[in-house]
Amino acid sequence: MQKTTVRFLTLIIPLLWVFHTTTAHSAASRCSGQGVQLQVLGSGGPEVEDQRASSSYLLWLDGKARVLIDVGGGSSDNFGRSGANFADLDAILFSHFHVDHSADLPALIKSSFFVERNRDLPVFGPSGSGYFMPDTEDFLESLFGIEGAFRYLSAFLDEGRSNGYRLLGKVLDVNNHKHQTALKNKRISITAVAVHHGTLPALAWRVDIGGKSIVFSGDMNGDFETLPSLAKEADILLAHNAVPENARGVERFLHMPPSVIGAISQKAAVKKRVLSHRMRRTLGKEQETLNAIKKFYTGPVMFANDMECFSL
Repeated sequence: MQKTTVRFLTLIIPLLWVFHTTTAHSAASRCSGQGVQLQVLGSGGPEVEDQRASSSYLLWLDGKARVLIDVGGGSSDNFGRSGANFADLDAILFSHFHVDHSADLPALIKSSFFVERNRDLPVFGPSGSGYFMPDTEDFLESLFGIEGAFRYLSAFLDEGRSNGYRLLGKVLDVNNHKHQTALKNKRISITAVAVHHGTLPALAWRVDIGGKSIVFSGDMNGDFETLPSLAKEADILLAHNAVPENARGVERFLHMPPSVIGAISQKAAVKKRVLSHRMRRTLGKEQETLNAIKKFYTGPVMFANDMECFSL
């Protein structure tokens, strides 16, 4: 009897542990379902060594995922873990088409084949820059067109809606430095403005949803000075903390240091700051980052991690 009991416990305890950790992990991955929430699907940059998914964010309204911003590597898996339903999305927004902001789109779209979605899905993003970077329509065509890399998924661009829904590429002109309305319906209002990310066409986004406003800086260095007006009195400004305060050269040409983040926050009078796109050159320097920001902005500052939810 004793041997049987011991053998049973030897078998069952590991299974119970797996069940406990799996269910606990699943519960921790999900937002509460109340009001407006920002979920971070990817808090990292282009490095795999940071052990974070690349940039991606999800906006929830009353338990439904409504807007997806960027789809960096690893984020499609986290989209599934979040409990989001692809059929609920009103829009996908791209800040730009660097690989750490866009690589998982094919995986997410393939997955949507198994979802009952029957309305077209607009995909908003920047205009292109000639041979160097495609515009949003060309980006989708290069992936899913009949001559694209994933041409077997061309039905998602099919005008006959043979897949149940179509991806509709919508291009916003980065040469226009004024606010541009992308989408407005009974639930959400989405506005974009061009930002300076070196030579790369890039946009910052503002989403007004459920009486709250969330602004996404994307990757930028601050030179156009367009973000403060877009972020005016936002409930959350999510900024990318990709470089330390002493950044120089190419990395500074592409990204804003903490002092610029602080100055923009102060000028825009935002209520909270969330810092994401955390790379190895900024990880471990959180106090240094906070010190530089607080010279300009004394409001709440939070550092994002994968799957974290921020309620508004």
